[in-house]
Amino acid sequence: MSKVILITGGSSGIGKSIGEYLKQHGFIVYGTSRSPEKYVNHPFKIVGLDVKDVSSINNAVAEVIANEGQIDVLINNAGVGITGPIEEIPEAEIKNNFDTNLFGPINVIKAVLPQMRKQNSGLVLNITSIAGYMGLPYRGIYSASKGALELLTEAFRIELKDFNIFMANIAPGDFATNIAAGRYHAPLKKDSPYKKYGSVLKDIDDHVDNSGDPIAVAKTVLKVINTKKPKTHYKVGDFMQKFSIVLKFLLPDKIYEKMLINHYKL
Repeated sequence: MSKVILITGGSSGIGKSIGEYLKQHGFIVYGTSRSPEKYVNHPFKIVGLDVKDVSSINNAVAEVIANEGQIDVLINNAGVGITGPIEEIPEAEIKNNFDTNLFGPINVIKAVLPQMRKQNSGLVLNITSIAGYMGLPYRGIYSASKGALELLTEAFRIELKDFNIFMANIAPGDFATNIAAGRYHAPLKKDSPYKKYGSVLKDIDDHVDNSGDPIAVAKTVLKVINTKKPKTHYKVGDFMQKFSIVLKFLLPDKIYEKMLINHYKL
């Protein structure tokens, strides 16, 4: 019997790549979007879901269960980027980022867990970010929201161990997607004391535009689904992106901080 996959944010980018790849490998795939009517001819079925609306989440999960009788794998992929000096980012935008990147996944997990307990099986994959392992300049809010999701997974794994439900993080580096277009950018202000923000922002966007194919993330997702007892953390990206996490734990704090300063030319 084919496993049923639910992917939040499956209409484009990494989520779409994951969904297409899993469907090609025989899985029953559902993606989500706030505007499902736009994706009638999508490669896999899209249901309506807004991760910031609990009733919307519950309705989407109920729809998949009504159609398929089960949810075997939840992939929390929906997320938004945000850049800017922390001092200059409006509080509303900070809250929006955490609502989408942290509280949204928590509420989707809460919605699927009763069904997974009933099945006595399930897997939750949280798409986090290599940026969640370190406080990156002018991406501090994004780093914080993704880092919080990483730690949440660690706690969830222990709480769920008696129910045959597994959870893991998959942390991508930079991949060529449309994330930059949907990211909130704090405005570049002429009178701002943070004069270097503009050059860092350009560097961030250039990295995304010139990065690898998100199919690498999809392949890692399939690998984890086929693993009997998944690890807690998986990283997907080029060598230096992954190695930066190793250095974080090996180097003294001041040396690592200096390395980031040099990398961003600050």
